[in-house]
Amino acid sequence: MKVTVNKVDDANIIVSGTIENSAVEENINKMAVQAGKEMKVDGFRKGKVPAHVVKKLHGDKLAQDAEGEVLRELIDAGMKEAGINPADMLGQPTFKKYDKTDSGIDVEVEISTRPVFEAEGHMDVLPAFERPTASDKEIQEKLDEIAAQQAPYTKIKRKRMVRDGDMVVIDFEGFVDGVAFDGGKAEKFSLKIGSGQFIPGFEEQIIGMKYDEEKTITVTFPKEYQSSDLAGKEAEFKVKLHEIQEQVPAELNDELAQKLLQGEENATLEMLTDRVRTQIESTEISKLYNEDLKPKLVEALVEKFDFALPNNIVEQEIDAKVNAKAREMSEEELNSYKDNPEKIEALREEVRADAVASVKATFIVDALAKKEEVSVDDQEVSQAIYYEAMMSGQDPQQVIKYYQENNLLPAVKMGMIEDKLFGKMLGLDK
Repeated sequence: MKVTVNKVDDANIIVSGTIENSAVEENINKMAVQAGKEMKVDGFRKGKVPAHVVKKLHGDKLAQDAEGEVLRELIDAGMKEAGINPADMLGQPTFKKYDKTDSGIDVEVEISTRPVFEAEGHMDVLPAFERPTASDKEIQEKLDEIAAQQAPYTKIKRKRMVRDGDMVVIDFEGFVDGVAFDGGKAEKFSLKIGSGQFIPGFEEQIIGMKYDEEKTITVTFPKEYQSSDLAGKEAEFKVKLHEIQEQVPAELNDELAQKLLQGEENATLEMLTDRVRTQIESTEISKLYNEDLKPKLVEALVEKFDFALPNNIVEQEIDAKVNAKAREMSEEELNSYKDNPEKIEALREEVRADAVASVKATFIVDALAKKEEVSVDDQEVSQAIYYEAMMSGQDPQQVIKYYQENNLLPAVKMGMIEDKLFGKMLGLDK
């Protein structure tokens, strides 16, 4: 078998050759003989099925497998001639030609490999920035906010009318067409005015009520209300106000710090202040990193390093970006692309530059992470997903299962490695 290898660039080669019919037929015969030793066919002893019978029963499958075997031999020969280690091949080979002729099959296949480049000078492109610091005013405002959150509701010392933000203690009973409905009655119920806990319009009508005042409130249940018997209907609530409560901010002292910093031995207000300062600065640093530093650093690194990219990986990224755009299209837009290869190709070219930059950035991050000895293990990935799920009120186990079933864990891991690497480069890990 004659194999020709043409180097496209440092990451891609074209292997071409002709798979002769005789080579395919020879493989078919070998496979038929081997299959005959393992098959069981009526009229023949097991292991004694003649090759011509096997070919008659499974000719198409044998031909397909035989072609595949010879094709693998052609690709292996091309890689050997090009001096490519099989471990460096990325993805599946891409067929440029697969033409069947009377004498055989003319094959042309592109093989892509992992890029190799000198990962030097990456610290030269770091964007300049000033590390955010928390001002005394910001720290005090945050401490005051914490103190307010920790304050219990207490009965007001002097009687007055209800204000927005008050906690009220009320009795209420609801009626529709003069008939009380299930679940519409409660006594000594605590309701924060402005919380939006009740039907729209209810809490607003409590404002201005006085101690022991009784009032009839008229509201309309939303059309999408959970109970179909009440949805969209007008209701009257008889309400009696018992008590008004307000929050008195807790005093900022060591006692409050000890309450908030449980587990910290001998916690003080100074320790709480330092914790608040760190929290404010971390939030600002995270915002600065995601909105400014990270995009600038990625752009600078992509521009800094020049190397060939594996074409099949670039095409996969283009596919992903085109599919993402398709998901945002209306049905009318999608239909305009049907049976219109020119328009589809134009869309692919539209996203090509972004796809190239994205693939290039991935290989740069991978190389720099190895150079800087930055890594993330699977446990760190699971912990990060678990924490994010908890913070968003989702079931962590279900979220992790979703990531596993949709093969999203590698992307999460790569993103974490990228952030860890960039954080080290920018000195944000200190």
